[in-house]
Amino acid sequence: MAKPNVRPDHNGPQRSQFESNKKKIYASQRVCGICGKSVDFSFKFPHPLSPCIDHIIPVSKGGHPSELGNLQLAHMTCNRQKSDKIVEKQTFDNTPQLISNRVLPLTFDWKNL
Repeated sequence: MAKPNVRPDHNGPQRSQFESNKKKIYASQRVCGICGKSVDFSFKFPHPLSPCIDHIIPVSKGGHPSELGNLQLAHMTCNRQKSDKIVEKQTFDNTPQLISNRVLPLTFDWKNL
């Protein structure tokens, strides 16, 4: 006999807020919060790289089931591997660092011309 699902974000009082926040995350995030790679929204469940929502602090460890600050975008396989572990929040910055031309090293000695 299957154990009934009693998580508040699955079929409890937090369900509607979780779904609302899930839509916000899908609209605003494009990178997996666990591995840092791009998430392709063309993959659908049960594809291992399909998008899903990860609880940063798992509900089983006291994390809020529907708070936006506790949710992040993830690949399904990354989320499964993380399971109910608590890992330090990852930050991925893929933007190139801009360097001013004033601080570049001199490549040519103009004084000796």
